[in-house]
Amino acid sequence: MGIVSDPIAELLTNLRNASKAERRYIDIAHSKLKEEIVKILKENGFIAHFLIKEEKRKKTMRVFLKFGPNREEVIHGLKRVSKPSLRQYIASSDIPRVFGGMGIAILSTPKGVLEGRRARREKVGGELLCLAW
Repeated sequence: MGIVSDPIAELLTNLRNASKAERRYIDIAHSKLKEEIVKILKENGFIAHFLIKEEKRKKTMRVFLKFGPNREEVIHGLKRVSKPSLRQYIASSDIPRVFGGMGIAILSTPKGVLEGRRARREKVGGELLCLAW
């Protein structure tokens, strides 16, 4: 694997592709930011769970995907909003409501990586990383 210029986009693309292919899990390179994003996806029911493995001082994260009773996808969409070439910063009042509350927005704020509803409740804005529905 080469150098990835946008690790968040890589994470979202891997999750999207694995979900479409009905894979049980994916392995990705670990970073604290990716871990926080995956943690929010787990709390909101988009993935089943995840593990962090360390082999030879290199950490990887195994993300277990979640499917419905008839193997239907739980993740219908993941969209990267803020990109390395064009950052998107928003105020707490401008945080989008994704599909009327059925989806989530994930933000990087001064209080850490937060889900949109929590950031709105705490009245803190930041960089809009991605949307999930």
